[in-house]
Amino acid sequence: MSTTVEDFLNLTDSLSLFLSVSFVTGVLAMFSQQPQDLVVVAGQPVTLPCSIPGYHGVVLWIKDGLALGVGRDLSGYPRYTVVGDHSTGEHHLRIQRVELMDDAVFECQAIQAAMRSRPARLTVLVPPEDPVIEGGPVVSLRAGDPLNLTCHADNAKPAASIIWIRNGEVLNGAMYSKTLLRDGRRESTVSTLYISPSNIETGQKIICRASNKAIPNGKETSVTIDIQHLPLVNLSVEPQPVLEGNLVKFHCSAKANPPVTQYRWAKGGNVIKEVSGDTYEVIVDHSFFTEAVSCEVTNPLGSTNISRNVDVYFGPRMAAEPQSLQVDLGSDAVFNCAWTGNPSLTIVWMKRGSGVVLSNENILTLKAVRQEDAGKYVCRAVVPRVGAGEKEVSLTVNGPPTISSTQTHQAPHGEKGQIKCFIRSTPPPDRIAWSWKETVLESGTSGRYTVETVSTEDGVLSTLTMSNIVPADFQTIYNCTAWNSFGSDTEIIRLKEQGGTQGSPGSTSLLPLMTANISIHVY
Repeated sequence: MSTTVEDFLNLTDSLSLFLSVSFVTGVLAMFSQQPQDLVVVAGQPVTLPCSIPGYHGVVLWIKDGLALGVGRDLSGYPRYTVVGDHSTGEHHLRIQRVELMDDAVFECQAIQAAMRSRPARLTVLVPPEDPVIEGGPVVSLRAGDPLNLTCHADNAKPAASIIWIRNGEVLNGAMYSKTLLRDGRRESTVSTLYISPSNIETGQKIICRASNKAIPNGKETSVTIDIQHLPLVNLSVEPQPVLEGNLVKFHCSAKANPPVTQYRWAKGGNVIKEVSGDTYEVIVDHSFFTEAVSCEVTNPLGSTNISRNVDVYFGPRMAAEPQSLQVDLGSDAVFNCAWTGNPSLTIVWMKRGSGVVLSNENILTLKAVRQEDAGKYVCRAVVPRVGAGEKEVSLTVNGPPTISSTQTHQAPHGEKGQIKCFIRSTPPPDRIAWSWKETVLESGTSGRYTVETVSTEDGVLSTLTMSNIVPADFQTIYNCTAWNSFGSDTEIIRLKEQGGTQGSPGSTSLLPLMTANISIHVY
């Protein structure tokens, strides 16, 4: 069987390590056990073996070149003890609760035999301290902000590795850094994790796990994500639609983190001080249709305001009141009438006493008005199944006077008689005169004749009274003439002899005619 170079070297090494020979008191001494390289976790016990059967001299343990003590006296190292049966040459070094300072090279030396063991490296592993996530255990952020988490795993040997876990899955993309501590052995590890706003949910649990060779399964800590946001508000209105005068309930439901601290109600921008909770009940009128009710919800992050109008059904209400007009003959007359109502309303313009619809719009335009256009006009609005309303206005037409009279009046011979004319005029007549033959009389008395003028609501009534009527009066033509700034009008009237005595003189009055025209302002 051939011996290789490698076998020879191994044999030589073994002889130098295990067969160191010396004569002590005439006895052959050698190491039967020597310390070996060991890796141990801080806090655990460890025993470094050293056996020299037949050797009864002094044994020293050397740490990094320095003796720990003489023989079994290691009083300067409370955690160190030499154990084993001294009589059989056992001088094992027992270390209780290994610490980082025990990370060194150890030798066992037999002084009188001038022997030393092979050097043994004791490597001490230190697990990281419990990892810490900054800001934990609950990390709060505003909705829409990204999440930045930082986890520290300190004082480890070797440096800890850090992973992030969410819902059982490792999160990638974290950044790491390591720092060597002053002792030159331990290191601290920092890991920073960035998560975009779209990838965060409130209530999520994110774990930081730190591990190294000293603790392969690692240590972990976690944080819970708390996403804070302004109040999310919904404002409900019940019932809708609703008839004016009925009860309506507004409910302001809000989700907020942090929780809601205040509710504030307003209508049309005016704060409703008597309401402070999340519900507002009120009897509604038409104003709720145009003036929104708002609910403002506040939490420590700020406020959210939401408003709603109420679909209130109400009858027509005047928004722009039409005005009576006075226009010149031939000019245009424009009336404007605006109503509000809900549901949608219908507008009708008509002339009082006529069934003709003139317009269905807010504006009524009468082109080139004539005197017969004068009168009263009605703007009427109707909200189906809810109500109706109307407004009346007058149209007065400026023009020459118009005279109304019967062309023939009767009177008995020898008694008093009267003839009358009724003048409508805008502007009022400047002058009214009666004329016959060569006579003109505007007022007062001249001989047997007297003129009286009386103003009424609808115009002016002028009466010519004749006393002691003679036959020539029945042959005379009488003229009633009125003037204003726009012109004049004349009416020819005759007096007819009345057979017999009937009633009072001049009983042919204009009252029937006046009654028929009482609602028409034609002057």
